[in-house]
Amino acid sequence: MDKNVLNRAADNIRVLAASMVEKAKSGHPGGAMGGADFVNVLYSSFLVTDPDNPTWIARDRFFLDPGHMSSMLYAVLALTGKYTVDELKEFRQWGSVTPGHPEVHPERGVENTSGPLGQGHVMAVGSAIAERFLQARFGDWIAHKTYAFISDGGIQEEISQGAGRLAGYLGLNNLIMFYDSNDIQLSTEVKAVTAEDTAAKYRAWNWNVIEVDGTDPLAMAGALETAIEEKHRPTIIIGKTVMGRGAVTAEGESYEGKCSTHGNPLSKSGASYEKTMEHLGADPKDPWHIWEDTKKLYADRAEVLRATVKLRHEEEKAWRAANPEQAALLDSYITGKLPEIDWKAIAHKPNIATRQASADVLGELAKKVGNMIVASADLANSDKTDGFLKNTHALTHGDFSGAFLQAGVAELTMAAIMNGIALHGGCIAACGTFFVFSDYMKPAVRMAALMELPVKYIWTHDAFRVGEDGPTHEPVEQEAQIRLMEELRNFKGEPSMLVLRPGDAAETSVCWKMAMENTKTPTALILSRQDIPDLPAASGDRYNEALGAEKGGYVVVDAANPDVTLVANGSEVSLLVEVAKLLGAEGVTARVVSVPSIGLFEVQPQDYRDSVIPANGKVFGLTAGLPSTLRGVVGRNGEVFGLDHFGASAPYKVLDEKFGFTAPAVLAQVKAYLAK
Repeated sequence: MDKNVLNRAADNIRVLAASMVEKAKSGHPGGAMGGADFVNVLYSSFLVTDPDNPTWIARDRFFLDPGHMSSMLYAVLALTGKYTVDELKEFRQWGSVTPGHPEVHPERGVENTSGPLGQGHVMAVGSAIAERFLQARFGDWIAHKTYAFISDGGIQEEISQGAGRLAGYLGLNNLIMFYDSNDIQLSTEVKAVTAEDTAAKYRAWNWNVIEVDGTDPLAMAGALETAIEEKHRPTIIIGKTVMGRGAVTAEGESYEGKCSTHGNPLSKSGASYEKTMEHLGADPKDPWHIWEDTKKLYADRAEVLRATVKLRHEEEKAWRAANPEQAALLDSYITGKLPEIDWKAIAHKPNIATRQASADVLGELAKKVGNMIVASADLANSDKTDGFLKNTHALTHGDFSGAFLQAGVAELTMAAIMNGIALHGGCIAACGTFFVFSDYMKPAVRMAALMELPVKYIWTHDAFRVGEDGPTHEPVEQEAQIRLMEELRNFKGEPSMLVLRPGDAAETSVCWKMAMENTKTPTALILSRQDIPDLPAASGDRYNEALGAEKGGYVVVDAANPDVTLVANGSEVSLLVEVAKLLGAEGVTARVVSVPSIGLFEVQPQDYRDSVIPANGKVFGLTAGLPSTLRGVVGRNGEVFGLDHFGASAPYKVLDEKFGFTAPAVLAQVKAYLAK
């Protein structure tokens, strides 16, 4: 390992990273210039990937946490051949493959979308969990390392506590994180906001802590060698780096360690871009080159990797020959193929809470879906994810043969870990908590939607009927919030999330079927705490009728040429069934419609939607949340009754009476609407 060659290659990364920002006239060159030394050592000497098969399941992963340092990642990936210099020149431009913050593209070596600080390294924790899970089932040939890169900001984000605690508790020795400790933030020096002992903190979480000079490639190589040999703990390498390393002024004086280089092109920071290029060994008039000695360093590494992975592939081939059934099972995991599940046969007791119906389904999934990992934020016995847990056991330090993650009280951490599990591949990720605490999870849920990850969210205690727990635990606005993700389109032009609020046990089975078959986006299942009457079935086959949920909305109780169509989802559907009976007794014909997924219903053909909810008819919507949730469904002539205020602490049946959610009260609302 030649220190001079490594230093020069790191300078090449600095030149390319700073030039990308300079050409774009926006970006973050300082951190990229400081972190270049570590990523150069990692990619040129340690990261094990297949140069000819970038999505090989047993590859090492690299998760970038500070997405604003994207120019550093693109530059080092250009050295590996994943990007061209011309693509680097299009940094931050319309339609380019080098956006301002990295967007997941494993074929190009980008393992995660990153930007909101803290989440990237937690996804790495999820990836490390997935690797241990698969290794426990298929053997050491599939084992690999997950590397993470974190900055001062990521260390400060509260989510880092959950990641540090869980990774240490689980003993994820396959996780190696580099902390780019340069003491500079966007607007201040780090000492202006914290004086904590980061090394002591991670040691307390049972991490292997190594402190090195982050500008010395040989020191970092030694740290990586030690980390790779660690058998019982995750490793954090704390590298003291230099913000804007190599930056100089027009007079040639050092301009390193300045806040201004964090978020400005060098020419706008007080440094001189031209002089810095010269200082780093580049031609400021034509800096867009991968130097010959750098090319050789990375070409040599590619050949080493080909020899390494050839042996790994031979090991895999031998394993497959000896274990054909296991090999076929693994292939089904990687491709996302589900086993045969008789959804209709899943038994439910009559008139149960949809959280209990979900538990019934989860019990079957635990038996049938061998690559599913379910987590709960210390609520398994209440969000009923224990239906899954009862058929497996929790992941623990040294034992990843189970399939349940006890995440503890850390909803955002749990959600970001699920993203990492999904990004790794080969595993299905699901997690549960109370619906009101989805507020803690939404940053990671948004990232799952952005990355098009099929994570399943199990959110229970869906409405003010949580009752005695009071307004802190009673979701009112949460459904309206999460259904915005159904309106928001992803890069494929589809609703970025599937949101499902089933109206009874049969609908819950169907909604779980939809969730498991949805491999394109995240899915939310919003479930009741209280028991709900089973919805009627005109055909006598409630499950078959509930399959109408697969179109987002369908008719539960029909009436030809109805005087009014009553629309709801979740707990309110059965209440509208009662109201329809009362209207019928007064000579008013009513149709009842369940719309568990508003977003899915709205993308159905217009003729189908009109067949369910007549376009020119009277439409009345009922929701336990904000009325805005259903306004788009009922149309401009329709009316919605919902809750426009916080809940209260009382038994849920009392709250139904006080808030107007009884059959007589809703009947009065409907009659008043019809009288207008």
